[in-house]
Parts: sequence; C-alpha cells; structure tokens
Amino acid sequence: MFGPMEFILAGVLVGFCVGITGVGGGSLMTPILISLFKIEPHIAIGTDLLYAAISKFCGSMVHAKKLNIVWPIVIWLALGSIPASLMTHWILDHYLSQSSHYKAVLTTVLGFMLTLTGLSIMFRVHIERFFSRFRQTSDLEQTPKFDIEGKRIYVVIMGFTLGVLVTLSSVGAGAFGIMALILMFPNLPMIRIIGSDVVHAVLLTSVAGFAHMSSGNVDFHLLGWLLMGSIPAIIIGTLISSHLPERMIRKILGITLFALGINFILHPVKTKPIEKPHTVQLISTEKSFHV
Repeated sequence: MFGPMEFILAGVLVGFCVGITGVGGGSLMTPILISLFKIEPHIAIGTDLLYAAISKFCGSMVHAKKLNIVWPIVIWLALGSIPASLMTHWILDHYLSQSSHYKAVLTTVLGFMLTLTGLSIMFRVHIERFFSRFRQTSDLEQTPKFDIEGKRIYVVIMGFTLGVLVTLSSVGAGAFGIMALILMFPNLPMIRIIGSDVVHAVLLTSVAGFAHMSSGNVDFHLLGWLLMGSIPAIIIGTLISSHLPERMIRKILGITLFALGINFILHPVKTKPIEKPHTVQLISTEKSFHV
C-alpha cells in the first residue's frame, strides 16, 4: 500500500524533470500513477489534468509578464480545444464510463500520445533545426504584432484535436502542442511558441480537469501530495538546469515515454469481468422460499 511519502517522491521526480527539460509533467505523471501506483486510469487522468493546470500556471504568468504570448493563437486554439474537451468528457461520462472497454480506451489513447510525445522530445532538436530554415530573423518579424490571417481554421482544428486527446489521456498539451505550433508557424520565435502553448495548456487542462472532477475522477488528497513534492522540485530543477546535461536527460525522458506508450498500446488496462450477484441472490431467495 502506497502512502503520502511515495506520492510526494513521485511529485519530486516529475517536478525535477519539468524544471530541467521543460517537459514531462502530464506525460510522465499519468503513466507513473497507473503503472507504479496502480491508480485507476480515469482517476489518474483526472487528477493529472488539474495537477498540470496548477503546475503550469506559474510558468504562464512569467511568459505573460515577458510578453511571450501570442494571444490570437491562444484564443483560436481554445475555440477548438475547449468545446472538444467538454464534448469528449460528455461522451465519456454518458456512453463509455459504464462500458467494459472504458479503461482500455483511455490507456490505448494514453499510449498513443506518450509515443508521439516521446518521439517529439527525442527528435525535437532535429525538428527545430529543420524548420529553422523557414524562420525569418529580421527584427520586423519578431515584433509582438503577429498575423494569424489564413491559418485560423488550421489552428482551430489543431485545438480541437488537442482537446479530444488531452481530455482522454491528459498528455499532449505540452510537447505535442509545441511541435504542432512549430509546424504551423515556422517563422514565429521559439520563445513565443512556448509561451502561447503554456497558456493554452493551462486553459485546456483546467477545463478538462474540472470536467473530470464533476464526474468524481479527481483524488484531491493525491493531488495535494503530488503538488507538495513537485512545486519545490520544479524550482530547484530550473535553477540548476544549466549545470546538468539537459540534452541527455531529455533523450532518456523521450525514450522512457516512448517505451511506456508502446507498452500501454500493446497492453491496455482492461476491466475485469463483473460477476452477477443478482443471479446468486435470486437463486438463494428461491431456495429460501421453497424451504
């Protein structure tokens, strides 16, 4: 049986990875809760969504203060992701929550997103290098003014996709979202892509987390222990990140997430067959009646 100390240590581990590499929050926390602590997938996902929203909030404030946020991108992403998140949760709650395939669906989608996230982390440098060819480095292109004209529909579709996948798995709002924005806006400075993605991730994980909370899918005691360990670890990790081999740690994290993703895809969590107590009760009642 696991207690508060184990959950705090898990928060420390995840927070430290986030502080050093900037990624790994939701994508690392959910598989740890499911695989190591044997938390039910829907509880792990719901709790992790609120964990991600709270832990990313401070980072979003820093980006806002430094004017690193492209608000049109955030708004158009949210126009797709928030309705998609609410719709996905409604379908989960009304059609899948009582199904024997409920846990298998959640863990299979989780595995898919972990695999993509792992690949994006491992090859992020190569992807950024490739798209840096298309970046314009003049001062005029790096001014706060940004034109999203002609790409709004693509941003909304990307937001819709993220809303569905993040609500199902709690993974993808960070690393996967950044890769998508790099693909769509190769001429946008990297710091503004990260800032916009973080703010959108806070909005999306908050909405998805509160939706899961309304269905009872959040363990607040677990959430408190995780935050108690992770918040100091994020600060410490950020402070000492310049003295650690960030590239090697990122590669290890990417490989780990990729391996976990493949494992969840091949071996999703399955609901055990439910016995039918009513049949037994009817038989015993009939025997009592005849006696």
